Amino acid sequence: MINIFKSIPRIFSFSGKTSWAWYLILPALVLNNGCQSKQKPVLTPAVASEAIKAPVPDTTTKKVTPPPDTLAKAEAKKLAPDSLATAKPVAKDPPGWPVKMPNALPGAILPEKRIVAFYGNPLSKRMGILGELEPEQMFAQLDKEVAAWEKADPSTPVQPAFHVIVVTAQGEPGKGAKYRLRMSDHVAEKVIGWAEQKGAIVFLDLQIGRSTLQEEIPRLEPFLKLPNVHLGIDAEFAMNSTGVPGRRVGSYDAADINYATSFLASLVDKYQIPPKLLIVHRFTQRMITNYKNIKLDPRYQIVMHMDGWGNQVLKKDTYRAYIQKEPVQYTGFKIFYKNDKRKPGWRIMTPEDVLKLNPKPLYIQYQ
Repeated sequence: MINIFKSIPRIFSFSGKTSWAWYLILPALVLNNGCQSKQKPVLTPAVASEAIKAPVPDTTTKKVTPPPDTLAKAEAKKLAPDSLATAKPVAKDPPGWPVKMPNALPGAILPEKRIVAFYGNPLSKRMGILGELEPEQMFAQLDKEVAAWEKADPSTPVQPAFHVIVVTAQGEPGKGAKYRLRMSDHVAEKVIGWAEQKGAIVFLDLQIGRSTLQEEIPRLEPFLKLPNVHLGIDAEFAMNSTGVPGRRVGSYDAADINYATSFLASLVDKYQIPPKLLIVHRFTQRMITNYKNIKLDPRYQIVMHMDGWGNQVLKKDTYRAYIQKEPVQYTGFKIFYKNDKRKPGWRIMTPEDVLKLNPKPLYIQYQ
């Protein structure tokens, strides 16, 4: 097994009155060497043209010359074997793709657009780009990434987004021994305000520790009922009733994901709003169990998001092993500004690199 570990950042945050707490994250990227796959070489079709001249008519024998188009067809028939040898093979979809899913409802974002999101918490400079830079600098960087994706894939409009952690996993039990800290509403309100300035959408992300989605999601209804606010759940920090965040990787079952989507569907019905998005973080096999039991419904759209750092080979193989090979609905891919280039020879993947994946991710997150 190959293990890749993200950095261990700390964050100060508050809930209600100003209070401070340590925040601990330890993402891990576990990859089986056996999942590495070699791509078949792609042949580039040869581009050739040959002028075909009609022969001069023989007036002595009054031989009739076939029309030029007939000659062209005859010559093309002679060239057919060679052209077949250089023909580009047709790429096949991986097993299970494209996923059979309900028709999208009006206002659905996917698959018409690609989402490019900045991740983090405005209270921390170490959790991601969302809080690392001052707002105006961060906005400019987001604009730069959006432009790069629009250039790489002009056929797919880009929807900018902010992905903010509103429940953070903790290394200590804390109040109620839940190993999680809820942010005050001020954090979500600030990021939603930024989104209004940038024409962006917002994802509220949950790292629940020993809490449950049933405890954490309903309290976010005042925000989730807004048409531009969506949900993210991080399986890495879902400890159930045992375990400590950072000491092992957590997990969600299909039943947990189905609870989250059913709650989102109820909001769509209750408030008559467009379909909701659910982002599910994943980078190991055990983080998501019973994926085949995850339910689809036109009132929400699910993105299985590859959330692991490392060199390009590891990131691509992780995507294939845990996202591509266990199809749910749509896919996401994460770029780390620092960890993806932390070792010599590593570099950050470009939009062109990511677009070579199959299926092409429609949710891109930068940390």
